[in-house]
Amino acid sequence: MFNVDEILKIKAQKAEWEKKTAAALAKRPERKTGFVTSSDLEFDRCYTPDNIENFNYIDQLGMPGEYPYTRGVQATMYRGRHWTMRQYAGFGSASETNQRFKYLLENGVSGLSCAFDLPTQIGYDSDDMMAKGEVGKVGVAIDSLADMEVLFDGIPLDKVSTSMTINAPAAVLLAMYVALAEKQGVPPTAINGTIQNDILKEYSARGTYIFPPKESMRLITNIFEYCAKEVPNWNTISISGYHIREAGASAVQEIAFTLADGIAYVEAALNAGLKIDEFAPRLSFFFNAHLNFFEEIAKYRAARRIWAKLMKERFGATKEKSMMLRFHTQTAGCTLTAQQPDVNVVRVAFQAMSAVLGGTQSLHTNSKDEALALPTEASALLALRTQQVIGFETGAADTVDPLGGSYFIEALTDEIEAKVMKYIEHIDKLGGAVRAVEIGYIQKEIQESAYKYQKAIESGEQIVIGVNKFTMPEEVPTGLLKVDSTVEEHQVAALTKLKESRDKAKIREVLSELEAAAKTDANLMPFILNAVKEYATIGEICNILRGVFGEYTAPVMF
Repeated sequence: MFNVDEILKIKAQKAEWEKKTAAALAKRPERKTGFVTSSDLEFDRCYTPDNIENFNYIDQLGMPGEYPYTRGVQATMYRGRHWTMRQYAGFGSASETNQRFKYLLENGVSGLSCAFDLPTQIGYDSDDMMAKGEVGKVGVAIDSLADMEVLFDGIPLDKVSTSMTINAPAAVLLAMYVALAEKQGVPPTAINGTIQNDILKEYSARGTYIFPPKESMRLITNIFEYCAKEVPNWNTISISGYHIREAGASAVQEIAFTLADGIAYVEAALNAGLKIDEFAPRLSFFFNAHLNFFEEIAKYRAARRIWAKLMKERFGATKEKSMMLRFHTQTAGCTLTAQQPDVNVVRVAFQAMSAVLGGTQSLHTNSKDEALALPTEASALLALRTQQVIGFETGAADTVDPLGGSYFIEALTDEIEAKVMKYIEHIDKLGGAVRAVEIGYIQKEIQESAYKYQKAIESGEQIVIGVNKFTMPEEVPTGLLKVDSTVEEHQVAALTKLKESRDKAKIREVLSELEAAAKTDANLMPFILNAVKEYATIGEICNILRGVFGEYTAPVMF
């Protein structure tokens, strides 16, 4: 890309400059001996064409909307329309969350994002002993189609895109959504959204798993196959690095382990007889926007390029959409502090800007009070306004890939790509992501990274404003959101009433059919959908599958 003679001149000029700088350092030393990210990427003092002297513009960068998609998956990006501005919401009852959804929609949210409570996430009904004390606490309680009807009351599913953060019982929640759309008169072909449906990161980083890996992968590929035919505009999986990063992984590890999981899902689908270009266009990803601004931007660009190459060269994809890495971003919850929570507004703004400059397709901005409690309406609104200011006032959305061509960003993108590929190659040698999880490799890597980051905070090497520097006396926080303590009581009462009013013979029939199908190689989505339509509960459906598949027990690691 660069003239050889010019590169030699730049190298000579840079060497002379370094000599002068070294002399100047005696009078004005730098703040520390090295400037290193959590991924052990060391930033040079100054970047020039010398840092990317072997850069091939066509192969490594190209144009926006064209392979290898380093500069973005659309030709015009946000000049056409802004990213989908989502706000993650869900708490208490379906009715309360419905009110929050409507509030956010009225204030400019362009896509809903639903948080479910812990019992729902691990397939238990609200009246189960395992659900005691957790109903409605970290998300909304959804036991059956009846709750989904309340959750989306007055919200037409053909007019809104919905993302659901649900994994082990993803097939059940998707079936409820499809059934609800039909009750609204909306055909499955007219609904769009995303279901997280990413079980591998649950084993390695998050913990809301139910079934063993093999059976979980079967459910995921069943969803791929079913949606390709019946719900073509639905993103069938959101392969998530977010939770991997929240558990303590570095930026490089986040991308490496997420893409390794993506490879495993693709291979599982191919082994199940699906064709790459039938399901690959509906794969999506979910990344974290952490604090090192430029590392995050380069991370997103590297991820797109790596995935495009993997899909084309490793799996033989031919459709452009099969090679596009489309992703949602959420700002980093793990960086929010209970101390001086107003400072979280600043953190979130910079994290959101990095996601926009990195080319995200949708974005959630965390609220300032989330280190203390679920967000209030006011803090959720401020978080949404943060996105709107970036989109409508800053000019960041007015040109495509505004940092493309920066010596620093391109060198950093290349370095991240190289480190990610080393991880992927190692995981391949271990036998793939599933095997890497089974032997605890990925978990151990995340744990070591988390320990290193925490040590840096405790030593003061990693500064956290309000925690280990610029601290001040704190007042007891007020005005926080508290989930009504009677939510569980009301939810259990409503569930009891539902179970008494159903056609019990029909419930036994549809659950028996599901159990029989689970013992074969049949696609389970139609059977789950039939059960959901009869108001079978998430616990009843998951218990049938527990009986056939068994449950996963995490390995003990030291």
